[in-house]
Amino acid sequence: MTFMERESELDLVSRLRASDPSAFDLVYQEFNLRLFNFLVRLARRRDVAEDLLEETWLRVVDRAPKLKPDTALGPFLFTVARNLYISYCRSRQIEDTHAPALIGLWPSGSNNPSPFETTLALEMQTRLELALDSLPATYREALLLVGAEEMRPADAAAICGISPEAMRQRISRARALLAQRLEERDASRLQSLKVITT
Repeated sequence: MTFMERESELDLVSRLRASDPSAFDLVYQEFNLRLFNFLVRLARRRDVAEDLLEETWLRVVDRAPKLKPDTALGPFLFTVARNLYISYCRSRQIEDTHAPALIGLWPSGSNNPSPFETTLALEMQTRLELALDSLPATYREALLLVGAEEMRPADAAAICGISPEAMRQRISRARALLAQRLEERDASRLQSLKVITT
């Protein structure tokens, strides 16, 4: 983040603290889709993500006047969203029910792909989404924050309440496990093809 970007962010924080509705609109425009994508990949259910996203924005409105003047908006917003997701998971454990069907919402590529490129991208998207979904939640959230949201590991660590070094280790293990899961799925798929063709 450049000095000018940070100055603009601090100005936006100041306006949020003063309950300026136009400042909230700007923050909402910048972060709403990113927060939704993060939550839907964590929860793996669109309806849950939508509820958590709505609650995230309600919390932001409630806490805006109490923000510290030097608040970094990205880490603050993702921390609120993540904490709500964790609370949701705890409540689901208490109810002892399990979430149904996964929703694959991995963002896809270029403006005018060929049919072949589209098919290839969808296949890769599905493979990656399934592999990502099979990871433990701590690894999945680390990859989503650093990979999909392009946050610095230090910011992701703050969101998750761990040290930057612990986050770097978590990311490294998550990437290795993701690669392993992709290889396992490829090997299983090749084995299935061999059975079909023999």
